Amino acid sequence: QVQVVESGGDSVEAGGSLTLSCKTSGFARGDYHMCWFRQAPGKEREKVSCLSWSGSRTYYLDSVKGRFTISGDNMKNTLFLQMNSLKPEDTAMYYCAAGRLWTMTNPDYWGQGTQVTVSS
Repeated sequence: QVQVVESGGDSVEAGGSLTLSCKTSGFARGDYHMCWFRQAPGKEREKVSCLSWSGSRTYYLDSVKGRFTISGDNMKNTLFLQMNSLKPEDTAMYYCAAGRLWTMTNPDYWGQGTQVTVSS
């Protein structure tokens, strides 16, 4: 049974930090690229950051470059997103996803999401 479970979301003040975690099971983690997406109320879902299956390639949304860092622990099947200097516009539900294509246009697996709220 495939499971993708995010955690770490919270309410913080602007300038604060959070680390999101995504624990996966039920599929060969090493065969999949992993990404964090987010969706704010009334807005489209956007791809925030990705880590290739090999760990050698990363992607960051322009607005989070220099503030967010993606990392993974394949031995523990866990993906992380370290978020620093948080801004109110980072407020969203954050989702973890796994897919075989780097474009992640149609990920194979999704988590249920974890809420991040940043107050000004």
